[in-house]
Amino acid sequence: MQPTFERNKDRESRVETMPRNRAKLRALLVGSVAVMGASTASAATLAEDADTACKGLVGAADAVKIDTATLQAPSQLAVAERGPTPSGRITPANPGFCKVIGHIEPADPKAPPIKFQVNLPVEWNGRSLQYGGGGFNGVLITGLALPPAYPFDKPSPLARGFVTYGTDSGHESRPGEPPQLFALNDEAFENFAHRAYKKVRDAAVALMQRAYGKAPEKMYFMGSSEGGREGLTMAQRYPDDFDGIFARVPVINWVGLQHAGTRSGLATMGEGWINPAQVKLVGDAVRQACDKADGSDDALVQDPVACKAAFKVEALRCAAGQSGDQCLTEAQIKAVNTLHATYKFPFALANGLDDYPGWGVSGEDTPAIGPTGGWVAWWLGTAPPAQPPAPNNGIAWIYGAGGIQYVFARDPKLDVTTYKVGEHKARLLEVSKLMDSTDPDLSRFRARGGRLIMLEHMADYAQSPYAGIRYFGSVERKLGKAETAEFARLYTAPGVDHVGSGAPANVDMLSALVDWVENGKAPGDLEVAEQKVEAPSFAVLRAMPLCRWPAWPHYKSGPVTEASSFACAP
Repeated sequence: MQPTFERNKDRESRVETMPRNRAKLRALLVGSVAVMGASTASAATLAEDADTACKGLVGAADAVKIDTATLQAPSQLAVAERGPTPSGRITPANPGFCKVIGHIEPADPKAPPIKFQVNLPVEWNGRSLQYGGGGFNGVLITGLALPPAYPFDKPSPLARGFVTYGTDSGHESRPGEPPQLFALNDEAFENFAHRAYKKVRDAAVALMQRAYGKAPEKMYFMGSSEGGREGLTMAQRYPDDFDGIFARVPVINWVGLQHAGTRSGLATMGEGWINPAQVKLVGDAVRQACDKADGSDDALVQDPVACKAAFKVEALRCAAGQSGDQCLTEAQIKAVNTLHATYKFPFALANGLDDYPGWGVSGEDTPAIGPTGGWVAWWLGTAPPAQPPAPNNGIAWIYGAGGIQYVFARDPKLDVTTYKVGEHKARLLEVSKLMDSTDPDLSRFRARGGRLIMLEHMADYAQSPYAGIRYFGSVERKLGKAETAEFARLYTAPGVDHVGSGAPANVDMLSALVDWVENGKAPGDLEVAEQKVEAPSFAVLRAMPLCRWPAWPHYKSGPVTEASSFACAP
């Protein structure tokens, strides 16, 4: 299914210089609005002299300071040899735009400022897109990269005419420092929780009003991981601020995730640690047990929910007196079962939740791309957990153990093995109220016409996809299934890891959102593609249906690399 909001693929400008006169500039750039398709947003441009208009934005208004504003020349597409994620290797072609760098002063002089970047295209389509962050943030999100799940060969949102923007969420991570260090400051942590995204959204609106003489007609938010949590936070806390939100692999139930990730790390200390060869042993066993369940032999577990119930790690237990890479010890089997099991709190957190769902199966041995991948990247690392966390430890341990020290206990020297949840109940409740995007009451967001799309990757070991699935179910119970279907969608992608590796994962959710918000076209089952990171064609290696929850792809006939060979069914 292709949304009607589409963009010509040949729009990339190859112009090397930027003339100051707007009329000349418009002759060099393809008009954004002409190729947008039917919509309710209308176009605008910067002033006749775009360079002067851009520079004129520098200044201050109350706590918001515009530090620099520079007119940028059109840029060409570039692909790096390496990157933290598949899409992270791609620098998309962008048109001429005004790059605005600013910050918002803190109330607490000891708190860092909130930094932001806003990109104002010379040819504006009347829309804006806010990008979410990732991890513990602390890095300025520029809004110039591809959004979450975005196809590699599509023009960037900025090239489509959107104003794009992002923030560092109110702190800056520095090499050699724990990423959670900022959490010792109350204002910095509250900015990270939700205030930074609201403040930057409002600052961006003010900039658009100054630059174009009007506010945006439609506003969108797209985020993945921590950025997915931010998207759900905006729908829950600020339901009037965005028309369309895409939350991919959102780290909701944040408090639960940090504790469950720490518990899984503790289980691998000493004899419980599982080496990379044994990780492959488990991955092979899962595929052997479940790959053909959908009727195809494509090395992909299409129904990981049923597979989790069917797969028993005990089948890999070492015989008496045995050890080595071809079996698992009792301590290792216990560690795997700990990863799969629900984490239970002795008291309820925000919105009545008192647990965190365990992780699923499949994708255990997804190869690492940069720092990300399957078990080795997220859970196990290449060495057992250390205190303080070491760079070769799993990301879940680095995040979780550091979170215990800096966010919950607020004791950087704490021995995490001695941490007791009950001794920090008040702080856990405080953090849960700030960070857990688990409020199912989206009635205000729905009433004002908001549209929400969630996407869970079923081979995700950074966060459990079952947390997002459970949240969507809580919205359906709160508002009703039919009512929820009017404004929200949940999709699940089998075999895909946290960042989009391992199976087809690319889909143009921005177009799907715009079609739904502006044209009333609610998305049905979609299609995801796995693309080769090689310009300019970004050839599709294989494609799959992207099914609305709770359906899965079922094989019919034909090549397993083509989406038409499968159909979505319960």
